[in-house]
Amino acid sequence: MVRALGYDVATVFHVPEAAVSETDSFIEEVAEEVRRDKLFAFFRKYGWIAILAVVLIVAGASWNEWRKASERRAAQAFGDAILQALDAKTPQARAQALDSVRPAGEGGQVVLDLLRAAALVEADDRKAALEILDRLAGDNGAPLVYRQLASLKAVILRGRDMDRQQRLAKLDELATPGNPFRTVALEQKALAYYEYGNNDDAIKVLRTILQEPGTTQGLLQRAQQLIVALGGTLDVPKGDGSNG
Repeated sequence: MVRALGYDVATVFHVPEAAVSETDSFIEEVAEEVRRDKLFAFFRKYGWIAILAVVLIVAGASWNEWRKASERRAAQAFGDAILQALDAKTPQARAQALDSVRPAGEGGQVVLDLLRAAALVEADDRKAALEILDRLAGDNGAPLVYRQLASLKAVILRGRDMDRQQRLAKLDELATPGNPFRTVALEQKALAYYEYGNNDDAIKVLRTILQEPGTTQGLLQRAQQLIVALGGTLDVPKGDGSNG
């Protein structure tokens, strides 16, 4: 305190310099001990938080790795089960085997439904296949692309048995720009027009397919062949920029 005020302890109190040095050293040791005690007390009170944080981080990383490994094993087992089911000798047997496969991961049940519907179509069980496709198409919890695919398959499977206006309206919906199944839906719409005896509209839709970017080579060839078969030409008439 005295030294802090600018006075020399030895001068004011006539204390020898050696004694002052020993006193300062003692005070510093006491202060250091007090700081150490406070630090230890702080760690005793709050140190468990840091330890818990480390434990949680390690446990979280371990859990994440275990979860990923479990998901990989489940996906592999799911794929193996599907392949085994598809190896069945008859369509009926494949449908039954697929029905017993346990889905794994997000979208697993959707994949099984589509595969089972295809097997049922092969087995001439159209009614059961349509039940699966209609259920999937109306399942708002399923990914949109799978719902659209199920809807398209159901329209194709029903064919002329479906109400004409409903059939064309559904194909129009599936053929909207940006839809992943647009070109396939356009082809189905052209075939529907042909079945209804409307060749001009069928050719018009087929010409739309020829102008559609990203159309597969196989679909382009089919569209060209159908246009010629229906009496049309491959040259697009001026102003025929229909989008189907």
